[in-house]
Amino acid sequence: MIDSNVDVHVELAKVQKEIEEHLGLKKDTMVFEYSQVDNKAKLNLITINPRHRQSFLFHSVTAYDRLEALRKMLDYVKNVKDKENHYTVQWMTRIDSELHTSYFRASSIYDALDKLYYGRDMNTITVFSVVLNPIT
Repeated sequence: MIDSNVDVHVELAKVQKEIEEHLGLKKDTMVFEYSQVDNKAKLNLITINPRHRQSFLFHSVTAYDRLEALRKMLDYVKNVKDKENHYTVQWMTRIDSELHTSYFRASSIYDALDKLYYGRDMNTITVFSVVLNPIT
């Protein structure tokens, strides 16, 4: 729980900035999307590729409130993401003629594809390959 003397909005902004800095991404390439699920706060961190302007799910967490969710996301960014598998996905949108390559950290190939398809109709993207990258 948060101290009642602390401004929750200031604390939210502080943790969000920490996440941005740790990932090395600009503010306009990240979306912190909140929703309520079973009386808990769900946070989806979405990244936007500046080159092709497509968005992808980076990671999701659920917590008692927004601040706890942000803190869980910060912990994921600092500690957990490097322990997940690295995938390379080659894909193309239905209206695009350019092959794109995107990289995902995920627990499985299905998780990587879920991150690719997040928030869109699966029929709008054609996936040509999904490769588990070697551990380096």
